[in-house]
Amino acid sequence: MSGTTAGAWQLEARGDRRQFAAVEQRWSALTGGSFPMPAFTAASTARFHLHFHATRVRDVAFTATETATPVRTAPSAVRYEDHVRLWLVHRGSWALGDTRDNTELTIPAGRFALRNVGRLVHYATPPHTTAQVFVLPAATLSPLIRDSMVTGEISAAEVRLLAAHARTVHETLPELGPVGIEAARSTLLELVRAVAAPTFSATDSTLAPVLVQAARALADRLLTEPGLSSAVLARELGVSVRTLQRAFAAEGQSLTTHIRDRRLHEARAALADGRLSVSEIAAHWQFADGSHLSRLFKRRYGMSPTEFIRAGAGRFEPRAERAA
Repeated sequence: MSGTTAGAWQLEARGDRRQFAAVEQRWSALTGGSFPMPAFTAASTARFHLHFHATRVRDVAFTATETATPVRTAPSAVRYEDHVRLWLVHRGSWALGDTRDNTELTIPAGRFALRNVGRLVHYATPPHTTAQVFVLPAATLSPLIRDSMVTGEISAAEVRLLAAHARTVHETLPELGPVGIEAARSTLLELVRAVAAPTFSATDSTLAPVLVQAARALADRLLTEPGLSSAVLARELGVSVRTLQRAFAAEGQSLTTHIRDRRLHEARAALADGRLSVSEIAAHWQFADGSHLSRLFKRRYGMSPTEFIRAGAGRFEPRAERAA
């Protein structure tokens, strides 16, 4: 491949054909020409408005797109024999064109489609469509795609894991070294295989770290909820509690410990801010009371909340959180 083998960028773009040409140029620079962007109809580029995240990890590329205007590609004879594509449609719909009979297969909101795209000639989306699209190496995935198409619900656990991992890769890619980039790519492909194959197991050693990542991200969003537990997270992620606990055990930490430590971390930040009392912070971050927070805080940071404030919260660096 020419050009860089990894990169990520995002933009909100609106305008006319001239501004759209800039979007195409950025895509080409990111992918090195390995994943050509299709031609679009004049109506689509004459007036457009979209949010666009794009990521390339070696021979894998994926986008997250939200369109405020309709988009349609122009029919083309270009074939993509070496690519498999996966569409996750969160809102709106995504219509796929096919040369066999010039008809369209529409993927509605809440569904995904994984297919060999050698015969793909165009696609179309209505306004306000939100979707993720993955372009993947056919040599790795084609054997799993029977009849050239796999479809299903994006609510499936393995699809949610893939979507969560893709978001994490996009956000962290600039910080990753060569080993991290290869690990990110390998996990993306393993998760797509899980989407394609009915034998997915969340206890797989390759997939367990992604399950842990998804659970941590979900837990962080629910830290102030009184009912947050392993059972709640397992239900939201579509796996059993035992599967989730095993995944965390493989990482050397329990989920309960992770939730407690994250709540203590947020409580410490609130104490440093100084606007709430210890009892108010305890209630907000779901500790039983101020005394309960004080006991756990001292065990974690070596001093009580009151001592922490007196010592100068803004200058204090607890021993358990010092940079290595």
